[in-house]
Amino acid sequence: MTLQVILIFVGLLVGMGAGFFYRKFTVEKKNKEAIERTDRLIQDAESKAKEMVLEAKNEALSLKQEAQREERQKRDELQKINERLIQKEEVLDKKIEVAERTKGELEDRALAVKTLKEEVEQLYKMEQEQLEKVAALSRAEAKEILFKKIEEEARDEIIVSIRRAQEEEKKHAAVKAKAILAEAIQRYAADVAVESTSTTVALPSDEMKGRIIGKEGRNINAFEQITGVDVLVDDTPGSIVISGFDLVRRYIAKICLERLIVDGRIHPARIEETYEKVKQEVNELIKDLGEKAAYEAGVSGLPLNLIKLLGRLKFRVSYGQNVLKHSMEVSALAAMIAAELGANVEVCRKAGLLHDIGKAVDHEIAGHHSKIGRDILKKFGLSEEIIHAVEASDQHVEPHSIEAMVVEAANKIAISRPGATKENLDNYIKRMQELENVVNDFEGVKKAYVIQAGNAVRIFVDPSKVDDLAMVKLSNTICRKIETDFQYPGEIKVHVVREIRAEAFAE
Repeated sequence: MTLQVILIFVGLLVGMGAGFFYRKFTVEKKNKEAIERTDRLIQDAESKAKEMVLEAKNEALSLKQEAQREERQKRDELQKINERLIQKEEVLDKKIEVAERTKGELEDRALAVKTLKEEVEQLYKMEQEQLEKVAALSRAEAKEILFKKIEEEARDEIIVSIRRAQEEEKKHAAVKAKAILAEAIQRYAADVAVESTSTTVALPSDEMKGRIIGKEGRNINAFEQITGVDVLVDDTPGSIVISGFDLVRRYIAKICLERLIVDGRIHPARIEETYEKVKQEVNELIKDLGEKAAYEAGVSGLPLNLIKLLGRLKFRVSYGQNVLKHSMEVSALAAMIAAELGANVEVCRKAGLLHDIGKAVDHEIAGHHSKIGRDILKKFGLSEEIIHAVEASDQHVEPHSIEAMVVEAANKIAISRPGATKENLDNYIKRMQELENVVNDFEGVKKAYVIQAGNAVRIFVDPSKVDDLAMVKLSNTICRKIETDFQYPGEIKVHVVREIRAEAFAE
């Protein structure tokens, strides 16, 4: 048993020794292989490093050569630029030299001209003194005699020259007037609608008149009762007339009747149904008209009910003018004037648009439209500046602000411009008579007639008292007199006639 243990122990020792030496051999072999691989890697890295260094040197050399080439090119370009600058500098020096030489010559010439002028003036003075001694006349006396002689000899030429100048002035004035009109039309263009108290409705045939009247007049009576207008059926072919002072009612009645004619069913129930529909549409139209007018006038922020009142002005006429168009015109003119004077443009624009707002209801409410407009604007909470300008627009109260004065002036301009209103016949005749009387008071005038509705005055003069030159002067003098003493729309043409008659008898 002991021997077996010893043998096992010895075997174990031998195995352990053999294993140790085997592992040692294996480790040394691996270390040797690792060292060889490391050496190979080092060699490869050194070889690649040499190649990279060589490539870097080649690339650096190439860049250096390229930089040298670009430097040579830039140096050549700079050399060329320098040469061109030198050439231009030489040319400029030559030009300066020529200019200085020319300047000197001009100065010498100016000095010579000045000397010559002094000599001429001295000679002219000496000659004038000698002439005065010889003629025994002063310069002023000689000039007066000369002018009289020239005027006598050149009277006809002077008249022709004056007329030619007048014609040229008329041409220039016409061009200027066209320019002014074009500018005014561009800045504001308005048409004047002249309404009456009646409206004509066209009929497709005269047979329709009987259907409109109805049996025993029930249709026409119902129509008049519902719409509040008078329907006039006469012998006029193809039409009937709707009469009424309220333009809104007349407009509603007109549209209603036209639709009934197209529909063909005319009876009281249908009339009432059609009337209600048209009335609602017209109310919407009135609101749209008010909004459109406010938009075109550049006014914003107005209450809806005030917009509706503004739209009603489309159906109101005052002094031959459509009130809504007139209000828009006053608004535009007031804004333009305010801009020129430095006043509050927005106040003038809004007050001009609303200055006649009282006319929308003045046929329903007693009182002047300015007071009615003031109360309406107070109700809708507009500013005191606007209310005062509206109240003062028709001189109902004294204006206390520049805006109120601007609106008042714009209102007068819009009313008094040509074609804005219908002139009273008596005032027109009186004005024409006064114009004739003023012209007849001029010396040498035999008779004067106002013609062409006051746009021209034809004047006959006494040829023994007024010659051709005096006739031209007389026409200008009468024009100035009319401009200063009369107020009139447009222009008045002054036509002076000088007629000479010669009579002889043959025996």
